[in-house]
Amino acid sequence: MTIAVITIDGPSASGKGTVAALVAAKLGFAYLDSGALYRLTALYAQRCGTSWSDEAGVAALARTLPAEFRDGGVYLAGEAVDDAIRAEEIGMGASAIAALPLVREALLERQRAYRVAPGLVTDGRDMGSVVFPDASLKVFLTADAQVRADRRYKQLISKEDSANLPRILQDITERDARDAARSVAPLRQEPDARLLDTSEMTVDLAVAAVLGWFEQSV
Repeated sequence: MTIAVITIDGPSASGKGTVAALVAAKLGFAYLDSGALYRLTALYAQRCGTSWSDEAGVAALARTLPAEFRDGGVYLAGEAVDDAIRAEEIGMGASAIAALPLVREALLERQRAYRVAPGLVTDGRDMGSVVFPDASLKVFLTADAQVRADRRYKQLISKEDSANLPRILQDITERDARDAARSVAPLRQEPDARLLDTSEMTVDLAVAAVLGWFEQSV
C-alpha cells in the first residue's frame, strides 16, 4: 500500500515548517524538515572549511552528513545545532548550496528514506515537484514578503537576538529571487498543488486548511 505523503513547499520564512510539524503531529505522521538538511550541510561545509561554491566538495560532505533528528532536536556529529543552523548566514549558505545539482542529488535519496508508515509530512521548496511527485497532497504555502520579514524579525527578537527588519526583508527578497531562478528544482507552485496564502491567517487556520484538504484527498 502506498504510504501517504503531504508536501508543503514555499518560500523562506513563510511558516511552512511550523504548519508541517503541527499537521504531522495531528495525523501521527513522520515529519521531515528538508531545509534543515541543507542548512546542516551548509554548516558542516563551513566547519570543514569547504567553500559553499565547491560543488563536488559540498556534495561529498552531503553524502556522509553525520546528521540526526531525535528528541525534537537536530544534531550534527552528536552536537545539538538547532540554533546554529537557524543563523541568517547559514540560511544564505543553504540557499547557495541548494542551487548545486550534485548536492541536491546527494540529498535526494536521504529525503525519500523518511517516507515511512503511517505517513509523512515534509516541507521545503521542491518536495512536491522533485522529491515526492506522487504525494497524496501538495500544498504551496506562501505569504507576502513584508509579512514574512515581520514574522522573522519577531522570532529573532523573542530569542533576544539582534535583528534588522530592512535587512531581513532584503535577505528574504533576494532569496526568493535566487530560489525561483535556479536551474535545478526552482521554487514554484506545481499545477497540482493547493495554494495557501497565510499573510492574514493564523497558524491554527493554516493547519486546519491542510488537514481538510488531506481528508478530501484520501
